[in-house]
Amino acid sequence: MKIAICPGSFDPVTLGHLDIIERATELFDKVIVLVMSNSAKHSAFTVEERMELLKKCTDHTKVEIDTYNGLLVNYAKNKGAVAIVKGLRAVSDFDYEFQQALINKSLYPRIETVFLTAKGENMFLSSSMVKEVCRLDGDISPFVPAEIVNDINLRCKGDK
Repeated sequence: MKIAICPGSFDPVTLGHLDIIERATELFDKVIVLVMSNSAKHSAFTVEERMELLKKCTDHTKVEIDTYNGLLVNYAKNKGAVAIVKGLRAVSDFDYEFQQALINKSLYPRIETVFLTAKGENMFLSSSMVKEVCRLDGDISPFVPAEIVNDINLRCKGDK
């Protein structure tokens, strides 16, 4: 079984994230969407809440939602994963992700990093932009799954 890990903060999950996850399921037998903490970012949702949001909008037999608070390659090794799947929106994403891929490969030579490019309509899309549009009372429905629009609106507008 070919297992891939799709790591990220997913704060919140966007249609761009879901596109990458769905496309990864076409390449691998199982895709573990791994919700990770990023100490450099201020999260709007807890890890547990992000996992619940992902579960609401991923209904695929090949997708598993999990969390881990350690070195990604250690998780990959423990799960028997063969690849890490990363979505790229722009060249600037590649610079950072390429460095991570090289470090991961040096720490765990059996892992490969697979880069999937964003669709044109998702190239500008980020969780940060979704939160900002929401905070400024904009319509986020074109950017996030319908199943979680209300959850995001409640959190970003301070009603929760």
